[in-house]
Amino acid sequence: MYKILLSGLFVLSLTSCNSYKYATEGSARQSNLTMYVVKSQLIKGTTTQDELLKLFGSPNLVSKNKSNNEVWSYNKMSTENKAGSTDFFTGQRASQSSSSKSFDLIITFDGHDVITDYSVVSTAY
Repeated sequence: MYKILLSGLFVLSLTSCNSYKYATEGSARQSNLTMYVVKSQLIKGTTTQDELLKLFGSPNLVSKNKSNNEVWSYNKMSTENKAGSTDFFTGQRASQSSSSKSFDLIITFDGHDVITDYSVVSTAY
């Protein structure tokens, strides 16, 4: 009986130290939206809207700039939460932390649906 109780406490102490990750809605599937893909696949004056749709799918936002050119925006966010350990004797949770990353791609097209310019903003906090 003592060995079973001791084994149970050991397993419980191991599981209380786990960390976990979760993705925000929309980023659960694997995304091609990375700096590498942007730099290697997007060519100003060459890449078209159709090629971009095949590469990244539909944009998060479509708008027009002052010159009446179409502007597409893509955004990818991810969040990671790390749970702290739980003190077995007091039942209180120790420190807990989280971090977030955001990747934004903004693309401007000409009147023939070809990329004229793009910019990337990547943040981690």
